[in-house]
Amino acid sequence: MTIELMPPITYRPNFISEAQGQLLLEETKGYPFVRPKIKVFGRWHLVPRQQVWFADPGCDYRYSSLMIKAQPWPPLLKQLRVLLQQQFTTQFNGVLVNCYQGGCDTMGWHSDNEREIVQGSQIASVSLGGSRDFLMRHKVAKQVHKLTLNHGDLLMMHAPMQQDWQHSVPKRARMNDLRINLTFRLLTPYFHHHD
Repeated sequence: MTIELMPPITYRPNFISEAQGQLLLEETKGYPFVRPKIKVFGRWHLVPRQQVWFADPGCDYRYSSLMIKAQPWPPLLKQLRVLLQQQFTTQFNGVLVNCYQGGCDTMGWHSDNEREIVQGSQIASVSLGGSRDFLMRHKVAKQVHKLTLNHGDLLMMHAPMQQDWQHSVPKRARMNDLRINLTFRLLTPYFHHHD
């Protein structure tokens, strides 16, 4: 007997309107994106996408030996944070913005389980621009679920998503559309203050 395991998510297509999404996309053109290097299994690699971290003061973010300093919130992202917090009765103090220039930009299998992320907190993911597949794989059972995320869609990841599941954005051949992904998180402020 096979038991189908379902990831603990809430999916809301068209969470933000087409017009609001276009305004956000326009705002991202001024974001200070970088393509940093991270250390994986002792070797340095360029991250296969561009990114920037906006957050409250004291909320620097570290993953894969990379420390990302908090940038001040842009106006439209700040408004979107308020909307998410009201609709889901939760708090966010940072957002990682990933920029996929085309189908070759990708994100490998991982969990957002860094020590500074508040245990049991939700992560809200809002997609802008081109559509991409979002894969979710159970860490033990290895079952994989696929969800195509489109412009304006919201994916809310609830606990224990990061403990029990991994997720990825695979490459997509012959895809040239820009995709922006906004992942709102709750970090412990000043977690790295003494690093």
